[in-house]
Amino acid sequence: MRKHFLVFGLSGLMTLGAFQHSIAAGKPTVTVQQQADQKELIGRWDLTVDMNGTPTPSWMEVKLSGFSTLVGYFVGNSGSARPVSKVNFDNGKFSFSIPPQWEKGQDLTVEGAISNGELQGTIVMPDGKKYNWKGVKAPYLKRTTAPTWGKPINLFNGKDLTGWKATGENQWIVKDGILTSPHSGSNLYTEQTFTDFKLHVEFRYHEGSNSGVYLRGRYECQIEDSKPETHPSSVLFSGIYGFLAPSEINTLGPDKWNSYDITLVGRMVTVVVNGKTVISNQEIPGITGGAIDSNEGAPGPIYFQGDHGPIEFRKVVITPAK
Repeated sequence: MRKHFLVFGLSGLMTLGAFQHSIAAGKPTVTVQQQADQKELIGRWDLTVDMNGTPTPSWMEVKLSGFSTLVGYFVGNSGSARPVSKVNFDNGKFSFSIPPQWEKGQDLTVEGAISNGELQGTIVMPDGKKYNWKGVKAPYLKRTTAPTWGKPINLFNGKDLTGWKATGENQWIVKDGILTSPHSGSNLYTEQTFTDFKLHVEFRYHEGSNSGVYLRGRYECQIEDSKPETHPSSVLFSGIYGFLAPSEINTLGPDKWNSYDITLVGRMVTVVVNGKTVISNQEIPGITGGAIDSNEGAPGPIYFQGDHGPIEFRKVVITPAK
């Protein structure tokens, strides 16, 4: 018994010593309730901002860094995913600020509260305008079985815009069998919506131009005049904008026909550029800037960006999962 008591005593002293060391080292103490509240907030959230009656998509992710510090990422209605260095959280309420990206003005500030598994709050934009928003946990979109593919569908008939709609005043035309946006204007999307699919697109961009192919209307595969010798980035040619960088910039260059073969199953994406795989079965965390909505669990269209410069497409074929 004495031997066991001695072992217990040493163990207790060691535990006490470790605790005292942790306090001395500056490790914060977190209550059980605070841990539970933090756990409820941690994760990915699909947000909808009410901008004067127009629902506008946004997204955020909250992560735990170390013992109690919350950090994250935020995607607005435009631009790429932005890092959040600290999410302030107390008694079910949270807030954070991030500097402007493409906007001009003050820091963007988000405040919110969590209740019954949902979020709601306000966002103050860099121009000082304030809007209300709501959020729900983003779906996992994990598939338990491999897809069975259906028959290929030609989304572009080579003659006219049958099956397509513009987001505003239309500048898209069909000339000599080529779907063309001759200048910046509206984006273009399919009337049909899709869940999982294989997509083949052939496109030609001009020097200095910029476009993109949105998968389900929510995840942009970037088209941009990037140089092959450029270090790959998620915001350059063939990246999933702001999230996934390609292994290399495998473009043939401007004024030449390039091709993307993209497979999207759940959140997992593979991108093949001009016959070479540059992104292999990687997870897309959330929507990218410019998405049509933040309803990630729903089917969505194929959507071409037309508001950043001239772009041409000559072949658009999709093979949906059954």
